[in-house]
Amino acid sequence: MARFRLRHAERGSAMVMRFDVRNGDADGLCAAVQWRLHRPGAVRLVTGLKRDIALLQDVPARAGDEVNVFNISMLRNRAGLLDLLDQGAHVRYFDHHAAGEVPRHPHLEAHIDEASAVCTRLLVDRHLGGACRAWALVGIYGDNMAAVADRLALAGGFEPGDCAGLRRLGMLINYNAYGEHEQDVRIAPRLLYGLMVRYRDPRDMLAHEGIVDEIDAVRHADLRQAVGTMPIWRGAGGSVRALPDAPWSRRVQGCLANELASSEPELAHAVLVARDDGYVVSVRAPLARPDGAHALCSRFGGAGRARAAGIDSLPRDELPRFIEAFAAASWGSRVAMP
Repeated sequence: MARFRLRHAERGSAMVMRFDVRNGDADGLCAAVQWRLHRPGAVRLVTGLKRDIALLQDVPARAGDEVNVFNISMLRNRAGLLDLLDQGAHVRYFDHHAAGEVPRHPHLEAHIDEASAVCTRLLVDRHLGGACRAWALVGIYGDNMAAVADRLALAGGFEPGDCAGLRRLGMLINYNAYGEHEQDVRIAPRLLYGLMVRYRDPRDMLAHEGIVDEIDAVRHADLRQAVGTMPIWRGAGGSVRALPDAPWSRRVQGCLANELASSEPELAHAVLVARDDGYVVSVRAPLARPDGAHALCSRFGGAGRARAAGIDSLPRDELPRFIEAFAAASWGSRVAMP
């Protein structure tokens, strides 16, 4: 996990520090890129892999500092958030995951929307009035919200060929965030961000950065291994698959879940990856009825949002109970576009 730590003694007493804290997936990285391209300036970055969520506890902000947070659960970071506010930091928070009770504080600017057709990129795009819209589309496509992205692209005058490239880039950025260790992924999200922020238009990144094709090659190789995995349970409402404990399966978990959701939009899907003490779980509600994933995962200590959620550690002896709950889950109403 990539963390940033800085002792206050190393900073000038009058210096105001800015921190951008974000998840390492497409939604988090693209949100931070769009924000920083629109509001350039010196900033300290805090990020990690997809499941590195409790990040605010590692932000050494103090009174007067600015902390921008993108796409990490407020519920999972409540203690760190309250500590930052107590220190006198100003926090701007964009997120779409289940948040719990949002604190009321004069130094907190919260942009929280848990609707199933919303992602963090969309919240930032609205706040900035569409500035750097192409990066917003990359993040929304990467979050497997193609219908929302297509509508936004049409309104913005993007050509179908451009949308195909932005969708490819979003999927690859999102895929690259999955892993247990940085060694699992092709490039650490903190380094990928450094490449992304060089380009005001992501289409230029597609044209000039060879890392895009390198990530794509690894993704296709991982998917070839994953698609042959037979479900350990399949019913009228969806399927559950279990992958072995290996770097390729940790990388492909979210990508496979999204591929299954897109290919069978009326069904729910769960993809498990084995680990020594149990399983890591990714759940996708049916794209046609994108609600219920967080409700299901929260019963097993997990979290997320209505359309997509996960469980960091499902004990092996809990697997039968999880499958039973998955099979009986009530998925939500049909999607309403923003």
